[in-house]
Amino acid sequence: MNKNTFKVGLFAIGLDTYWNQFEGLETRLQGYLSVIEEKISAIHPNVVNLGLIDNIDKAFDAGDKFRVENVDIIFLYVSTYALSSTVLPIVQRAKVPVIILNISPEPAIDYEKFNQMDDRVKMTAEWLAYCSACPVPEIANVFNRTGIKFYQVTGMLHNDEECWQEVAQWIEAARVANTMAYNRLGCMGHYYSGMLDIYTDITKQYAHFGGHIELLEVDELAALRKAITDIEIDDRVTHFKTQFEIEEDCALQALNDAARTSVALDKLVEKYKLGSLAYYYKGTGNKDNEDTISSIILGNSLLTARGIPVAGEYEIKNAQAMKIMDSFGAGGSFTEYYAMDFKDDVVLMGHDGPGHIAIAEGKTKVKPLKVYHGKVGSGLSVEMSVKNGPVTLLSVAETKDGKLMLLVAEGESVSGPILQIGNTNSRYKFSIGARKFVNAWNENGPAHHCAVGIGHIADKIEKLGQLLNMPVIKVC
Repeated sequence: MNKNTFKVGLFAIGLDTYWNQFEGLETRLQGYLSVIEEKISAIHPNVVNLGLIDNIDKAFDAGDKFRVENVDIIFLYVSTYALSSTVLPIVQRAKVPVIILNISPEPAIDYEKFNQMDDRVKMTAEWLAYCSACPVPEIANVFNRTGIKFYQVTGMLHNDEECWQEVAQWIEAARVANTMAYNRLGCMGHYYSGMLDIYTDITKQYAHFGGHIELLEVDELAALRKAITDIEIDDRVTHFKTQFEIEEDCALQALNDAARTSVALDKLVEKYKLGSLAYYYKGTGNKDNEDTISSIILGNSLLTARGIPVAGEYEIKNAQAMKIMDSFGAGGSFTEYYAMDFKDDVVLMGHDGPGHIAIAEGKTKVKPLKVYHGKVGSGLSVEMSVKNGPVTLLSVAETKDGKLMLLVAEGESVSGPILQIGNTNSRYKFSIGARKFVNAWNENGPAHHCAVGIGHIADKIEKLGQLLNMPVIKVC
């Protein structure tokens, strides 16, 4: 079994005493469960449905089954009244987040038709088919008293977009939590000296996200680079030309150097099975290492675009934020404040180094830089803006009590003039205005880097935070 296969658990609860009392009720409720399974499977196909659990024996078996199946999240469909003692063993033994589905089969009971029924047994059966809200307080009470975190989705089986969108968000959040739990983050080099805000305790990252962190040497990448063949270099330069808009003043030797490093990066990633990377290296006193780091930007941009986000300046926390954004399908490009534009009420943001070319507005440009500001060396760099439209900013920040939190903001990437300096560069507008945004963002004390992705996904990030037991603050 592939241990990082993401699985959704599903079961319904009922009361076996009812089945002999009310003919057809059990079959009817099982039919509702089948509809729920169909809807969840349309969101994520790997669903473990244990059916309608209606007594304590089935409950213990179900808890064991969920453990064997290694599910990541459980949806508990409350089909009718059921005893909390039937629910508790399942969730206790599974030990994964549980979402209570308080789902009604219809918008309302047809009261007139119901009250015209001439058989009170059938009337009770009809009522019980709509009785999903009844035991939810009992279940919530028991979960609270036994220390089980739970979440709720309340709505209708059909024609309820809000309800099923919320279910989809929980599934996506759990899938991203699973991705982070198995992600391998490479850390190559060392911190940028003096950037105190970005320093973090690696064990703290394990505690919050799981996964694995591999400490890497630039020397290994430099050694891999020496073994790259001319054919591999030519092929990668050809690939560059399909992925980037390469400016005419980019020297062929610089392209070849970038191609050599790019191929070596791919080999390093493959060797350590990396899903993300944080890097920085001064490179002084060692020409091989300096040449490697000064030619790394194009290769890192390609990695970022294919789901292996790369954060510069050894920003481990932001590599985590970028991986989260990319796992949600939003991208996740490395960024920081550039300047305020009070005239247009926007914030200019970007960064030197790699960019997420898959979320660029148009084709990413490659330009030669005679100097990397604040860093050693020179070489090729990328210039891009994030696609115009809705965006989300995310920072993995440390609180003053030594824990991690998620800081999020939604805004818009808007068109307009940018600084054409060979770096990533975008203009962002926020609903609360540029002035209030920067004040609100800064007062939460994040590091000066953050990840930016396309779309508004704060609701999903908030759910991810709940699953990871991390506070989430939304600025706007």
